Amino acid sequence: MGIDINAILNKMYEYLATYWLQVVGAIIIFVVGRWVAKLVSKVVAKVMTKAKIDATLVNFVQDLCYVAMLAFVVIAALEKLGVDTASFAVVIGAAGLAIGFALQGSLGNFAAGVILIIFKPFKVGDFVELGGKMGTVKEIQIFNTILSSPDNVRVIVPNSQVTGSSIMNYTVNGTRRVDMVVGVSYEDDLKKARKVIEDILAADSRILKEPAPTVAVSELGDSSVNFVVRPWVNSTDYWSVRFDTIRDVKMALDKNGITIPFPQRDVHMKGTAPKA
Repeated sequence: MGIDINAILNKMYEYLATYWLQVVGAIIIFVVGRWVAKLVSKVVAKVMTKAKIDATLVNFVQDLCYVAMLAFVVIAALEKLGVDTASFAVVIGAAGLAIGFALQGSLGNFAAGVILIIFKPFKVGDFVELGGKMGTVKEIQIFNTILSSPDNVRVIVPNSQVTGSSIMNYTVNGTRRVDMVVGVSYEDDLKKARKVIEDILAADSRILKEPAPTVAVSELGDSSVNFVVRPWVNSTDYWSVRFDTIRDVKMALDKNGITIPFPQRDVHMKGTAPKA
């Protein structure tokens, strides 16, 4: 049985003759609505860019605005054609709710990513501790933050964990204090030991003059008198100054005859010695 092309064309002509106003109206709604959606999304992006919001968030919000407005435009055009959009909207709403529950964790990461991009508690290149992980920030994404650990391991931290815990930024203030403890023997001259340590700090150009370094007796330990040694340095010099100072203090104390004690145990034997 062949297809009657003429019958189909006649039906189409009848439909257009009856509903041509609705068809033209739907086309106009779609074309104008799409243009308005593009215009509004571009205006939103321009405003966010002027507010110096991260480009990643700007692009995402621009696309989200366009898609959301275009969905309303399509529904309005279908309604103009006489399509029952009420059930259509219910289906879309139910699907959106189901997707929302399925992507609950991802949506939480997204919301946290937006907060991080807007408030900027850290930036790329900062050395931070996030969600219990420490490293240099390489990327701040919508869902995750990428760190490079001190031993060059790539660490991906979900943004919900970042905002849900303490954020420690070791770079933002520009300077850091290096905390060290140096123990000397009870028999040694404390003034001499302090002078030796202060000379080591004064000789290092990386150690800041202000705030001045602190060298003070902090504790009378079980086997040593302990000094706290606390110089201030630029954040980028922290580890190199720490390692070099520990080495130089040890060598200088040895050179000046000052002992760095270590725990020792004396064992006393009681009773008569066994016969040979």
